[in-house]
Amino acid sequence: MNPINNTMKLAGLLAVAAAFCVAAHADNAPAKPSEDPNISYTVSFSKELTAVPAKRKIVVPNVGEFRVLKGDFHMHTVFSDGRVWPTERVIEADGNGLDVIAITDHIEYRPKLGGPDRRDKNGKLTNIRLRDENDNHNFSYELAKVEADKRKLLLIRGTEITKKTMPPGHFNALFIKDVNKIAAVQDDYREMFKEAVAQGGFLLWNHPGWEAPKSGGIEKGAPTVFTPVHEEIYKNGWMHGIEAFNGKQFYPVVPSWCTEKDLAVFANSDIHPPEFEMYGVRNPRRPITLVFAREKTLDSVREAFFAKRTVGWAANMIFGQEKFVRPLFEACVEIKTEDGNLVFVNRSSIPARITVGKQTVQLAPLATVKAGAAAKTITVENWLIGKNKPLIIPVN
Repeated sequence: MNPINNTMKLAGLLAVAAAFCVAAHADNAPAKPSEDPNISYTVSFSKELTAVPAKRKIVVPNVGEFRVLKGDFHMHTVFSDGRVWPTERVIEADGNGLDVIAITDHIEYRPKLGGPDRRDKNGKLTNIRLRDENDNHNFSYELAKVEADKRKLLLIRGTEITKKTMPPGHFNALFIKDVNKIAAVQDDYREMFKEAVAQGGFLLWNHPGWEAPKSGGIEKGAPTVFTPVHEEIYKNGWMHGIEAFNGKQFYPVVPSWCTEKDLAVFANSDIHPPEFEMYGVRNPRRPITLVFAREKTLDSVREAFFAKRTVGWAANMIFGQEKFVRPLFEACVEIKTEDGNLVFVNRSSIPARITVGKQTVQLAPLATVKAGAAAKTITVENWLIGKNKPLIIPVN
Protein backbone atom coordinates (compact mmCIF):
# COMPACT_ATOMS: atom_id res chain seq x y z
CA MET A 1 0.00 0.00 0.00
CA ASN A 2 1.21 3.52 -0.83
CA PRO A 3 2.70 5.13 2.34
CA ILE A 4 1.45 8.54 1.20
CA ASN A 5 -2.12 7.23 1.12
CA ASN A 6 -1.62 5.69 4.54
CA THR A 7 -0.51 9.04 5.89
CA MET A 8 -3.47 10.83 4.33
CA LYS A 9 -5.92 8.27 5.72
CA LEU A 10 -4.45 8.58 9.23
CA ALA A 11 -4.65 12.35 8.97
CA GLY A 12 -8.27 12.10 7.95
CA LEU A 13 -9.19 9.91 10.91
CA LEU A 14 -7.37 12.23 13.30
CA ALA A 15 -9.23 15.16 11.81
CA VAL A 16 -12.59 13.43 12.42
CA ALA A 17 -11.61 12.63 16.01
CA ALA A 18 -10.46 16.20 16.55
CA ALA A 19 -13.75 17.51 15.18
CA PHE A 20 -15.68 15.46 17.73
CA CYS A 21 -13.53 16.73 20.58
CA VAL A 22 -13.84 20.35 19.45
CA ALA A 23 -17.59 20.06 19.11
CA ALA A 24 -17.82 18.73 22.65
CA HIS A 25 -16.00 21.75 24.13
CA ALA A 26 -16.59 24.71 21.85
CA ASP A 27 -19.46 24.74 19.41
CA ASN A 28 -18.26 28.00 17.81
CA ALA A 29 -14.56 27.19 17.59
CA PRO A 30 -13.00 28.03 14.24
CA ALA A 31 -12.40 25.12 11.90
CA LYS A 32 -8.85 23.83 11.76
CA PRO A 33 -7.04 23.29 8.46
CA SER A 34 -7.65 19.79 7.22
CA GLU A 35 -7.18 17.64 4.16
CA ASP A 36 -8.82 18.24 0.81
CA PRO A 37 -12.56 18.75 1.56
CA ASN A 38 -13.43 16.58 -1.43
CA ILE A 39 -11.59 13.57 0.00
CA SER A 40 -12.94 11.36 2.81
CA TYR A 41 -12.31 7.95 4.28
CA THR A 42 -14.64 5.41 5.87
CA VAL A 43 -15.00 5.68 9.64
CA SER A 44 -16.47 2.66 11.41
CA PHE A 45 -18.94 3.13 14.26
CA SER A 46 -19.65 -0.59 14.45
CA LYS A 47 -19.12 -0.85 18.21
CA GLU A 48 -21.24 2.21 18.96
CA LEU A 49 -24.16 1.11 16.81
CA THR A 50 -24.21 -2.58 17.59
CA ALA A 51 -23.82 -2.21 21.34
CA VAL A 52 -27.10 -3.43 22.90
CA PRO A 53 -28.33 -3.32 26.48
CA ALA A 54 -27.34 -6.20 28.70
CA LYS A 55 -29.52 -9.28 28.68
CA ARG A 56 -32.64 -9.10 30.76
CA LYS A 57 -31.60 -10.24 34.20
CA ILE A 58 -34.25 -12.27 36.01
CA VAL A 59 -33.57 -12.90 39.68
CA VAL A 60 -35.36 -15.85 41.24
CA PRO A 61 -33.68 -17.54 44.22
CA ASN A 62 -33.38 -21.27 44.66
CA VAL A 63 -36.37 -23.01 46.20
CA GLY A 64 -34.97 -25.48 48.68
CA GLU A 65 -32.82 -27.95 46.78
CA PHE A 66 -34.16 -26.76 43.42
CA ARG A 67 -32.76 -24.24 40.99
CA VAL A 68 -35.51 -22.19 39.33
CA LEU A 69 -35.08 -22.18 35.55
CA LYS A 70 -36.95 -19.79 33.24
CA GLY A 71 -38.54 -21.21 30.12
CA ASP A 72 -40.97 -20.86 27.24
CA PHE A 73 -42.24 -24.12 25.77
CA HIS A 74 -44.49 -23.02 22.93
CA MET A 75 -42.86 -21.20 19.98
CA HIS A 76 -43.24 -21.17 16.20
CA THR A 77 -40.95 -20.46 13.26
CA VAL A 78 -41.19 -20.27 9.46
CA PHE A 79 -41.21 -24.07 9.50
CA SER A 80 -44.90 -23.89 10.40
CA ASP A 81 -46.79 -20.59 10.59
CA GLY A 82 -44.29 -18.42 12.45
CA ARG A 83 -42.42 -15.50 10.94
CA VAL A 84 -38.84 -15.95 12.12
CA TRP A 85 -36.01 -18.39 11.48
CA PRO A 86 -35.39 -20.97 14.26
CA THR A 87 -32.08 -19.42 15.29
CA GLU A 88 -33.87 -16.11 15.94
CA ARG A 89 -36.06 -17.76 18.56
CA VAL A 90 -32.89 -18.82 20.37
CA ILE A 91 -31.39 -15.33 20.16
CA GLU A 92 -34.62 -13.74 21.46
CA ALA A 93 -34.84 -16.21 24.36
CA ASP A 94 -31.22 -15.66 25.31
CA GLY A 95 -31.76 -11.89 25.34
CA ASN A 96 -34.84 -12.35 27.51
CA GLY A 97 -32.84 -14.20 30.15
CA LEU A 98 -34.47 -17.58 29.56
CA ASP A 99 -32.66 -20.82 30.39
CA VAL A 100 -34.65 -23.33 28.35
CA ILE A 101 -37.10 -23.27 25.43
CA ALA A 102 -38.93 -25.58 23.04
CA ILE A 103 -39.64 -24.80 19.39
CA THR A 104 -42.99 -26.44 18.68
CA ASP A 105 -43.83 -26.05 15.01
CA HIS A 106 -47.16 -27.52 13.90
CA ILE A 107 -47.30 -30.93 12.30
CA GLU A 108 -50.61 -30.55 10.45
CA TYR A 109 -50.41 -26.84 9.65
CA ARG A 110 -47.34 -25.65 7.76
CA PRO A 111 -48.60 -22.97 5.36
CA LYS A 112 -45.13 -21.81 4.35
CA LEU A 113 -43.85 -25.29 3.50
CA GLY A 114 -44.42 -28.42 1.51
CA GLY A 115 -46.09 -29.20 -1.78
CA PRO A 116 -45.77 -27.30 -5.04
CA ASP A 117 -45.66 -23.53 -5.03
CA ARG A 118 -49.15 -22.03 -5.16
CA ARG A 119 -50.08 -18.61 -6.49
CA ASP A 120 -53.07 -16.40 -5.77
CA LYS A 121 -55.20 -14.73 -8.47
CA ASN A 122 -52.60 -11.96 -8.81
CA GLY A 123 -49.79 -14.43 -9.37
CA LYS A 124 -48.24 -13.90 -5.93
CA LEU A 125 -46.65 -16.95 -4.31
CA THR A 126 -48.71 -18.12 -1.34
CA ASN A 127 -46.85 -21.34 -0.51
CA ILE A 128 -43.07 -21.24 -0.83
CA ARG A 129 -40.93 -24.31 -0.50
CA LEU A 130 -37.86 -23.20 1.46
CA ARG A 131 -35.64 -26.22 0.79
CA ASP A 132 -35.59 -29.97 0.39
CA GLU A 133 -35.73 -30.50 4.17
CA ASN A 134 -39.35 -29.30 4.32
CA ASP A 135 -40.65 -32.81 4.87
CA ASN A 136 -38.36 -33.21 7.88
CA HIS A 137 -40.37 -32.12 10.93
CA ASN A 138 -37.19 -32.19 13.04
CA PHE A 139 -35.46 -29.58 10.90
CA SER A 140 -36.37 -26.43 12.86
CA TYR A 141 -34.97 -28.05 16.01
CA GLU A 142 -31.79 -29.07 14.20
CA LEU A 143 -31.24 -25.53 12.90
CA ALA A 144 -31.83 -23.95 16.31
CA LYS A 145 -29.72 -26.47 18.23
CA VAL A 146 -26.42 -25.12 16.89
CA GLU A 147 -27.20 -21.58 18.11
CA ALA A 148 -28.61 -22.85 21.41
CA ASP A 149 -25.47 -24.82 22.17
CA LYS A 150 -23.33 -21.79 21.37
CA ARG A 151 -25.32 -19.69 23.83
CA LYS A 152 -25.64 -22.46 26.44
CA LEU A 153 -29.43 -22.32 26.18
CA LEU A 154 -31.25 -25.60 26.73
CA LEU A 155 -33.36 -26.58 23.71
CA ILE A 156 -36.08 -29.22 23.96
CA ARG A 157 -37.15 -31.12 20.86
CA GLY A 158 -40.87 -30.53 20.47
CA THR A 159 -43.81 -30.17 18.13
CA GLU A 160 -47.48 -29.16 18.17
CA ILE A 161 -50.22 -31.67 17.41
CA THR A 162 -52.80 -29.41 15.80
CA LYS A 163 -56.38 -30.65 15.43
CA LYS A 164 -59.03 -28.37 13.96
CA THR A 165 -61.79 -29.43 16.35
CA MET A 166 -62.18 -28.94 20.10
CA PRO A 167 -61.95 -31.42 21.65
CA PRO A 168 -59.13 -32.38 21.52
CA GLY A 169 -57.72 -29.05 20.28
CA HIS A 170 -53.95 -28.55 20.27
CA PHE A 171 -51.25 -30.36 22.27
CA ASN A 172 -47.51 -29.84 22.48
CA ALA A 173 -45.33 -32.94 22.57
CA LEU A 174 -42.08 -32.17 24.40
CA PHE A 175 -38.93 -34.24 24.97
CA ILE A 176 -39.72 -36.44 22.00
CA LYS A 177 -37.04 -38.14 19.90
CA ASP A 178 -38.42 -37.97 16.34
CA VAL A 179 -41.26 -35.70 15.21
CA ASN A 180 -41.47 -37.49 11.86
CA LYS A 181 -42.75 -40.67 13.50
CA ILE A 182 -45.57 -38.69 15.12
CA ALA A 183 -46.34 -36.94 11.83
CA ALA A 184 -46.60 -40.34 10.13
CA VAL A 185 -49.80 -41.13 12.10
CA GLN A 186 -51.32 -37.64 11.97
CA ASP A 187 -54.74 -38.86 10.77
CA ASP A 188 -55.53 -40.11 14.31
CA TYR A 189 -54.69 -37.91 17.29
CA ARG A 190 -54.83 -40.90 19.64
CA GLU A 191 -52.12 -42.64 17.64
CA MET A 192 -50.09 -39.42 17.70
CA PHE A 193 -50.39 -39.24 21.49
CA LYS A 194 -49.43 -42.91 21.81
CA GLU A 195 -46.35 -42.42 19.65
CA ALA A 196 -45.29 -39.30 21.57
CA VAL A 197 -45.62 -41.08 24.91
CA ALA A 198 -43.79 -44.14 23.55
CA GLN A 199 -40.88 -41.80 22.78
CA GLY A 200 -40.87 -40.62 26.39
CA GLY A 201 -42.71 -37.41 25.51
CA PHE A 202 -44.46 -34.95 27.80
CA LEU A 203 -47.90 -33.89 26.50
CA LEU A 204 -49.15 -30.36 27.19
CA TRP A 205 -52.73 -29.22 26.47
CA ASN A 206 -52.39 -25.84 24.81
CA HIS A 207 -54.63 -22.77 25.26
CA PRO A 208 -57.81 -24.54 26.51
CA GLY A 209 -59.74 -21.23 26.48
CA TRP A 210 -58.66 -20.07 22.99
CA GLU A 211 -61.72 -18.85 21.07
CA ALA A 212 -61.21 -20.18 17.55
CA PRO A 213 -63.88 -22.79 16.68
CA LYS A 214 -62.60 -23.36 13.13
CA SER A 215 -58.99 -23.87 14.19
CA GLY A 216 -59.23 -26.15 17.21
CA GLY A 217 -60.43 -23.66 19.80
CA ILE A 218 -63.70 -23.18 21.68
CA GLU A 219 -66.73 -21.23 20.48
CA LYS A 220 -66.75 -17.47 20.94
CA GLY A 221 -67.92 -16.61 24.45
CA ALA A 222 -67.91 -20.26 25.60
CA PRO A 223 -66.53 -21.24 29.02
CA THR A 224 -63.23 -23.07 29.43
CA VAL A 225 -64.25 -26.68 30.12
CA PHE A 226 -62.44 -29.92 30.89
CA THR A 227 -64.44 -32.05 28.43
CA PRO A 228 -65.13 -35.81 28.60
CA VAL A 229 -62.66 -36.27 25.74
CA HIS A 230 -59.97 -34.50 27.75
CA GLU A 231 -60.88 -36.65 30.74
CA GLU A 232 -60.27 -39.71 28.57
CA ILE A 233 -56.95 -38.26 27.34
CA TYR A 234 -55.91 -37.57 30.92
CA LYS A 235 -56.86 -41.05 32.17
CA ASN A 236 -54.96 -42.64 29.29
CA GLY A 237 -51.80 -40.88 30.49
CA TRP A 238 -51.69 -38.56 27.46
CA MET A 239 -51.89 -35.29 29.38
CA HIS A 240 -49.15 -34.12 31.75
CA GLY A 241 -49.67 -30.34 31.85
CA ILE A 242 -51.93 -27.48 30.77
CA GLU A 243 -51.27 -23.90 29.69
CA ALA A 244 -52.87 -21.48 32.15
CA PHE A 245 -51.49 -18.55 30.15
CA ASN A 246 -50.98 -18.48 26.39
CA GLY A 247 -49.76 -15.49 24.43
CA LYS A 248 -51.77 -12.71 26.05
CA GLN A 249 -54.62 -14.79 27.49
CA PHE A 250 -55.16 -16.20 30.98
CA TYR A 251 -57.45 -19.12 31.80
CA PRO A 252 -58.19 -18.71 35.55
CA VAL A 253 -59.65 -22.19 36.10
CA VAL A 254 -56.52 -24.04 34.94
CA PRO A 255 -54.54 -23.82 38.22
CA SER A 256 -57.53 -25.47 39.93
CA TRP A 257 -57.57 -28.27 37.35
CA CYS A 258 -53.84 -28.78 37.79
CA THR A 259 -54.18 -29.04 41.56
CA GLU A 260 -57.10 -31.47 41.28
CA LYS A 261 -55.39 -33.72 38.73
CA ASP A 262 -51.73 -33.07 39.68
CA LEU A 263 -50.76 -31.58 36.33
CA ALA A 264 -47.96 -29.14 35.54
CA VAL A 265 -48.92 -25.49 34.99
CA PHE A 266 -47.45 -23.51 32.09
CA ALA A 267 -47.24 -19.90 30.94
CA ASN A 268 -46.07 -19.84 27.30
CA SER A 269 -45.89 -17.26 24.55
CA ASP A 270 -47.09 -19.38 21.58
CA ILE A 271 -45.16 -16.74 19.67
CA HIS A 272 -45.44 -16.41 15.88
CA PRO A 273 -44.13 -12.89 15.03
CA PRO A 274 -40.78 -11.48 16.15
CA GLU A 275 -40.57 -10.98 19.90
CA PHE A 276 -40.43 -7.17 19.69
CA GLU A 277 -43.73 -7.09 17.77
CA MET A 278 -45.58 -9.20 20.33
CA TYR A 279 -44.18 -8.03 23.66
CA GLY A 280 -41.70 -5.27 22.93
CA VAL A 281 -38.11 -5.50 24.08
CA ARG A 282 -37.44 -7.61 27.19
CA ASN A 283 -40.88 -7.09 28.63
CA PRO A 284 -40.95 -8.14 32.31
CA ARG A 285 -44.62 -9.12 31.96
CA ARG A 286 -44.10 -11.61 29.11
CA PRO A 287 -45.12 -15.19 29.99
CA ILE A 288 -42.48 -17.44 31.51
CA THR A 289 -42.74 -20.92 33.00
CA LEU A 290 -40.64 -21.38 36.13
CA VAL A 291 -39.22 -24.90 36.42
CA PHE A 292 -37.95 -26.25 39.74
CA ALA A 293 -35.01 -28.32 38.48
CA ARG A 294 -32.17 -29.97 40.33
CA GLU A 295 -29.66 -28.60 37.83
CA LYS A 296 -29.55 -26.87 34.46
CA THR A 297 -29.72 -29.91 32.20
CA LEU A 298 -32.36 -31.30 29.85
CA ASP A 299 -32.65 -34.47 31.94
CA SER A 300 -33.29 -32.39 35.04
CA VAL A 301 -35.92 -30.25 33.29
CA ARG A 302 -37.67 -33.37 32.00
CA GLU A 303 -37.68 -34.87 35.50
CA ALA A 304 -39.17 -31.64 36.88
CA PHE A 305 -41.89 -31.64 34.20
CA PHE A 306 -43.05 -35.16 35.04
CA ALA A 307 -42.86 -34.32 38.76
CA LYS A 308 -45.14 -31.32 37.91
CA ARG A 309 -42.71 -28.83 39.52
CA THR A 310 -43.68 -25.82 37.43
CA VAL A 311 -45.23 -22.42 38.15
CA GLY A 312 -46.59 -19.90 35.65
CA TRP A 313 -45.54 -16.23 35.65
CA ALA A 314 -47.12 -13.66 33.33
CA ALA A 315 -48.65 -10.18 33.44
CA ASN A 316 -47.25 -9.70 36.96
CA MET A 317 -49.12 -12.80 38.17
CA ILE A 318 -47.87 -16.08 39.62
CA PHE A 319 -50.13 -19.13 39.36
CA GLY A 320 -49.90 -22.85 39.98
CA GLN A 321 -50.29 -25.58 42.54
CA GLU A 322 -50.01 -24.30 46.10
CA LYS A 323 -47.36 -26.88 46.98
CA PHE A 324 -45.02 -25.08 44.58
CA VAL A 325 -46.33 -21.49 44.74
CA ARG A 326 -45.98 -21.28 48.53
CA PRO A 327 -42.31 -22.32 48.78
CA LEU A 328 -41.54 -20.03 45.83
CA PHE A 329 -43.02 -17.06 47.72
CA GLU A 330 -41.17 -18.00 50.90
CA ALA A 331 -37.91 -18.13 48.96
CA CYS A 332 -38.57 -14.80 47.24
CA VAL A 333 -40.00 -12.67 50.05
CA GLU A 334 -38.62 -12.27 53.56
CA ILE A 335 -41.11 -11.06 56.18
CA LYS A 336 -39.74 -9.16 59.17
CA THR A 337 -41.27 -7.27 62.07
CA GLU A 338 -40.05 -3.79 62.99
CA ASP A 339 -41.72 -1.65 65.68
CA GLY A 340 -44.91 -3.68 65.44
CA ASN A 341 -45.08 -3.31 61.65
CA LEU A 342 -44.48 -5.89 58.93
CA VAL A 343 -41.61 -5.35 56.53
CA PHE A 344 -41.44 -7.26 53.23
CA VAL A 345 -38.10 -7.73 51.48
CA ASN A 346 -38.31 -8.96 47.90
CA ARG A 347 -35.26 -10.97 46.84
CA SER A 348 -36.63 -11.68 43.36
CA SER A 349 -37.77 -10.06 40.12
CA ILE A 350 -41.37 -11.12 40.80
CA PRO A 351 -43.70 -8.40 42.16
CA ALA A 352 -46.23 -9.06 44.90
CA ARG A 353 -49.42 -7.22 45.84
CA ILE A 354 -49.89 -7.95 49.53
CA THR A 355 -52.93 -7.28 51.67
CA VAL A 356 -52.38 -6.89 55.41
CA GLY A 357 -55.68 -6.37 57.18
CA LYS A 358 -57.32 -3.49 55.32
CA GLN A 359 -54.09 -2.24 53.80
CA THR A 360 -52.64 -3.34 50.44
CA VAL A 361 -49.00 -2.67 49.59
CA GLN A 362 -47.14 -3.11 46.32
CA LEU A 363 -43.86 -4.97 46.67
CA ALA A 364 -41.79 -4.23 43.58
CA PRO A 365 -38.99 -6.49 42.31
CA LEU A 366 -35.89 -6.43 44.54
CA ALA A 367 -37.52 -3.84 46.78
CA THR A 368 -38.55 -3.42 50.42
CA VAL A 369 -41.91 -2.15 51.62
CA LYS A 370 -43.45 -1.66 55.06
CA ALA A 371 -47.04 -2.33 56.03
CA GLY A 372 -48.44 -0.08 58.74
CA ALA A 373 -49.88 -2.89 60.81
CA ALA A 374 -49.20 -6.39 62.08
CA ALA A 375 -51.36 -9.39 61.21
CA LYS A 376 -51.55 -13.15 61.67
CA THR A 377 -51.87 -13.76 57.92
CA ILE A 378 -51.24 -11.90 54.70
CA THR A 379 -52.90 -12.37 51.32
CA VAL A 380 -50.76 -12.24 48.18
CA GLU A 381 -53.37 -11.03 45.72
CA ASN A 382 -51.43 -11.65 42.48
CA TRP A 383 -50.05 -15.08 43.45
CA LEU A 384 -52.85 -17.54 42.62
CA ILE A 385 -53.32 -21.17 43.64
CA GLY A 386 -56.70 -21.68 42.02
CA LYS A 387 -59.55 -19.87 40.35
CA ASN A 388 -59.97 -16.55 42.21
CA LYS A 389 -57.90 -18.05 45.02
CA PRO A 390 -54.89 -15.98 46.13
CA LEU A 391 -52.09 -17.34 48.25
CA ILE A 392 -52.47 -16.83 52.03
CA ILE A 393 -49.32 -16.82 54.14
CA PRO A 394 -49.30 -17.09 57.95
CA VAL A 395 -47.12 -14.59 59.77
CA ASN A 396 -45.28 -15.79 62.86
